[in-house]
Amino acid sequence: MFDPEDEYKPVNDRAESDRVNGEYHYRNGYTERIYSDAHYVRADESTTPPRYYTPPEKTVRQSRTEKSRRGVGAGALIACCLICAMLGSVGGAFLAGHVMAQKVGVLEQSVSELSESVRQPTVIKQSTGGSAGSVDATGTAYNGTMSAGDLYDMACQQVVGVTTEVTYMNYFGMRSSAAVSGTGFIITADGYILTNYHVIEDAYKAGLDVNVMMHDGTRYPAQIVGVEADNDVAVLKIDAMGLNAATLGNSDSLRVGDTVYAVGNPLGELEFSMTTGHVSAKDRSIVTEASGDSITMFQIDAAVNSGNSGGPVYNARGEVVGIVTAKYRSSGVEGIGFAIPISDAVSIAQDLVTSGYVTGKAHLGVSVNSKYNEMYAQYYGWPVGAYIDSVDSGSSAEKAGIQPGDIITAIDGDAIRSYDDLRASVKRHTAGETVDIALYRADENHTVTVTFDEERPA
Repeated sequence: MFDPEDEYKPVNDRAESDRVNGEYHYRNGYTERIYSDAHYVRADESTTPPRYYTPPEKTVRQSRTEKSRRGVGAGALIACCLICAMLGSVGGAFLAGHVMAQKVGVLEQSVSELSESVRQPTVIKQSTGGSAGSVDATGTAYNGTMSAGDLYDMACQQVVGVTTEVTYMNYFGMRSSAAVSGTGFIITADGYILTNYHVIEDAYKAGLDVNVMMHDGTRYPAQIVGVEADNDVAVLKIDAMGLNAATLGNSDSLRVGDTVYAVGNPLGELEFSMTTGHVSAKDRSIVTEASGDSITMFQIDAAVNSGNSGGPVYNARGEVVGIVTAKYRSSGVEGIGFAIPISDAVSIAQDLVTSGYVTGKAHLGVSVNSKYNEMYAQYYGWPVGAYIDSVDSGSSAEKAGIQPGDIITAIDGDAIRSYDDLRASVKRHTAGETVDIALYRADENHTVTVTFDEERPA
């Protein structure tokens, strides 16, 4: 049996880390602005009833004789008062009923709109074009490309700063507090925001507050709707309507050499900075500290710095084609940044909005000792592979008969030589898919058939 003392026990408490890397930036304090919009109510939207009500004018018929006039006297005065009172009551009731009917109508319309929004979940729209004559996020049609200045003006209405307060150990070993700053961008008019998972990772794990800041200084508290750590994507939600959502383009149509623009908050201090460059390469397999697994990204030479993470990469038509995610961290290296293609992120974001997690991901249900390697295999005389420490109760692995101590050596003929190989192989499959798994147990080789479960967040 594999020595349990050799089990891998990762220690990675990022909430108490003072690392500063190419992913985000610690800084003290927040940038405060005091600008705000003036509030007013349009005249046609006012629900305040008129202050005065003027009833229709009535003509009083008088008698021609003095006797008639004397007969009218006090009786006429009393009758007149009664009539006025009745008219006033009727008029008041009419006005009250009219105002009430208006309010009921407004309420019914609001309930109808709310019900409609509940029935129809938010849909993240992606542009299928990329050709001249497309429409930007403001609904304005344009032919071909946008000028850099116009693109920046539009981006300032779509890009947001993302901050959260974290606690960490400083250089002197003392617990300190600082703000983690990153970037995000609006993807729906009702307040959904796309960013990187690592930007809000500490807040997500520790239940900390996340704040979003607009270009005009308006600050909103944000809710973390869902995260996808394996692909470094997260979706936030703020309580706002009528926002300027970015147009999501088609990153599959990108070509090396295309002009791109990155807009974000580098260093957490230089808010809403824009850098420009070109697509340097496509289909790079990049492993970040946040994901642990390789993510397919495209490479750009636009300047990327700490705080840019989660920000959009625009093409020359003003469409978002990527999410700034990583840069090469070695000193002396410039102009090598990486972005997640927006075409890959859209489906992830849609799942996070509608379900809170990415649906359809395969789940085996085993715990693997990642320290088992060729050296241990040679020592015990066992094959290399993924050594199973434990099996989750009720999982697809348990149903297939996989046991603790088994060594998985292949999945559907693909060799498994390590824990990383097993993770990568499972990731290539989907929930409900059936595979044959070869494993070694008690000096014998076995093959079991597994139908993957769906991976769900804890």
